[in-house]
Amino acid sequence: MPLHHKTLAELAQGLRDKHFSSVELTQHYLNRIAQWDKTLNSYVTVTPERALQQARQADALRVKNTAGPLCGVPLAQKDIFCTHGVKTSCGSKMLDNFIAPYTATVVEKCQEAGLVMLGKLNMDEFAMGSSNETSFYGPVKNPWDLTRVPGGSSGGSAAGVAARLTPAATGTDTGGSIRQPAALCNLTGLKPTYGRVSRWGMIAFASSLDQAGPITQTAQDAALLLNIMAGFDSKDSTSLDSPVPDYTTTLKDTLQGLRIGLPKEFFATGLDDGVARVIDEAITQYKKLGASVVEISLPTSQLSVPAYYVIAPAECSSNLSRFDGVRFGYRCANPADLLDLYQRSRGEGFGAEVKRRIMIGTYALSAGYYDAYYLKAQKVRRLISGDFKRAFENVDVIMGPTSPTTAFKLGERSEDPITMYLCDIYTIAVNLAGLPGMSIPAGFSQGLPVGLQIIGNYFTEAKLLNVAHRYQQVTDWHKRIPPGFE
Repeated sequence: MPLHHKTLAELAQGLRDKHFSSVELTQHYLNRIAQWDKTLNSYVTVTPERALQQARQADALRVKNTAGPLCGVPLAQKDIFCTHGVKTSCGSKMLDNFIAPYTATVVEKCQEAGLVMLGKLNMDEFAMGSSNETSFYGPVKNPWDLTRVPGGSSGGSAAGVAARLTPAATGTDTGGSIRQPAALCNLTGLKPTYGRVSRWGMIAFASSLDQAGPITQTAQDAALLLNIMAGFDSKDSTSLDSPVPDYTTTLKDTLQGLRIGLPKEFFATGLDDGVARVIDEAITQYKKLGASVVEISLPTSQLSVPAYYVIAPAECSSNLSRFDGVRFGYRCANPADLLDLYQRSRGEGFGAEVKRRIMIGTYALSAGYYDAYYLKAQKVRRLISGDFKRAFENVDVIMGPTSPTTAFKLGERSEDPITMYLCDIYTIAVNLAGLPGMSIPAGFSQGLPVGLQIIGNYFTEAKLLNVAHRYQQVTDWHKRIPPGFE
């Protein structure tokens, strides 16, 4: 079996058994990036010298028998995480020249665990998008069909893992940006409970929604990576001081008696017939594993998209005010005065989608409109959380489609923001409530991957990973590799 066919867990075992060294493994992936990434555009920056140096250090630790479980295994970071000495662009012209002076906690934890960083992955500009078409560096292509999108905003992470240009990647999820690209690229993507993973050093889009998580081939891999990523961080005021379990210990627990809630709102108008068929087959498989199914209702979840597109732009307009051409990032040439500096630096540095959201957010927060829009959206957010709370009194997990359709064509929805925003109709409510959710490969419709979304109550990542892992023990969808990238 080629090295890139192996999962994170299998690569770690191969390093332990001395079947190959970290240097050999890292070079293998660097070679694949050089061969394939011009086609996919999944990386913004590749760091071969840094990667090989880290690989040599990992091999030295293995010789001394002081290596951690994933020491020496490569991964790539979404280009939203500050990394000392490496360009951190957030997919924007605004930060095209920004070399981070410090390292994000997520990246730091990966480094301390001995993981080897291959590079930084492409993304929608400032994580705003559902298709990875808003990046300053151009769109990322879906390895399953190069004419289609990989999903967003973590599209580079998903495409890179799907094409096996990295065995795993980090992503961030503000309204579905880990789960939706994972679904469109046939991967496992986990968005943890809000506050479970530190946001320090992760360039903010919407601070009350953003959450980092792993994008991997399998639930076992996601558990291994979450073991490293999760935990309290005193530098992050939103970080939760709660013990982190070993997420691998309960992966094989029985699903006998598991109560699955199916929200009727997730199976209504707008869901593609092929996607619905695949999800129905996945639910049938869970019944065979001992689970029971309960129909539930999340009545206010249908308000999640309008609520999100008030709250997220409002927070983004505040967070992105720091990009003014004065302290760091892009600065316009020869400004006439301070106002000209501000206006042209932001006008030239930001892309169309970012400008759109800043304008919406600024309007929603302005005097006379704050109560009518932002405050009302926050009240809707509380109602959405209440729906989930009532549902979890009767079920253990909630399931449904991750995305209403399979991957759509590049450029197909670029001129229609509303249609683009509806791509996240099943994922956004989870972020508004701060719950954990994940997407796993569930099958194919007309040759394109379909993702099954699993939603849990707060801090039930271990249960989600267990539910996903048991499904992956009896199916092989997660083992499929895009043709041409084998």
